[in-house]
Amino acid sequence: MSDLGHVLILAGGLSYEREVSIRSGRRVAEVLRSAGVDVETRDADATLVPAVLADPPDAVFVTLHGGAGEDGAIRSVLELLDVPYVGATPDACRVAFDKPTAKAVVRSWGLNTPDSVALPKETFHDLGATAVLARIIDRLGLPLFVKPSRGGSALGASMVRTAEELPAAMVGCFAYGDTALIERYVQGVEVAVSVVDLGDGPVALPPVEIVPDRGVYDYAARYTAGQTEFFAPARLSHEATEACAGMAVAAHTALGLRDISRTDLIVDADGKPYFLEVNVAPGMTETSLLPMAAEAAGRDLGTLCKGLLELAATRG
Repeated sequence: MSDLGHVLILAGGLSYEREVSIRSGRRVAEVLRSAGVDVETRDADATLVPAVLADPPDAVFVTLHGGAGEDGAIRSVLELLDVPYVGATPDACRVAFDKPTAKAVVRSWGLNTPDSVALPKETFHDLGATAVLARIIDRLGLPLFVKPSRGGSALGASMVRTAEELPAAMVGCFAYGDTALIERYVQGVEVAVSVVDLGDGPVALPPVEIVPDRGVYDYAARYTAGQTEFFAPARLSHEATEACAGMAVAAHTALGLRDISRTDLIVDADGKPYFLEVNVAPGMTETSLLPMAAEAAGRDLGTLCKGLLELAATRG
């Protein structure tokens, strides 16, 4: 058995990504048990604080997705409880979770990211949706990609190929958040680069190439087996692979993240990567990208998760 002792996995929560979180938590629990770790899984509900106070864990692995696990709130509570956890601090989470803010930070570090505008729902109400949407197209061109400024799993996100599609895309986006990020769409290869740091500095795992059957990596394509083809490692040139790895590590560093992250990128026809967003609580399901990257790197997922927990425990 592991020297870690009691480990707590947080899964579930009340975000739109609850079901994905439960699947992530289940997978992490399975691989940790296979690595000899004593694991307990709990939801982020009213029973959590009393349970932690009664039996403090040696470390916590957060597999909550969306606001519940990525906006820094649950990690602030864990710090109030003096419980060490895997992943970024609350302050870093708040910056990374807000996509427009994260884009501004990485751009200040010299990283490429598509031109975009972030606007709250009230702007369209106050200034007139037709006039604002027309100006967005004039400025950014077509096609566009619209997504909520916060959240994940591509919920509320959609591709816009024509001006007529933009109003419906905005309505769909605002169903999942009050601010929309409208981004110039870059045609290219979609890849995800996971970064892990076991105490010796952040290291990029092999990039995973994403090829959805219907052309868009939406919620169904992400979590339904067979709807997306993955290549791990991605079918990129050596130079493009190195550029993607460097960008992911730079984004991880620029945003002040620690332990683990996943950066989503688009690589254009010239092999130039563009930063799209970063995830501080990467999915760990059977169809998730970080486990694929770990396998491509020849790393056992249970051993990797155990190492992250052991590192977190030293901070307790």
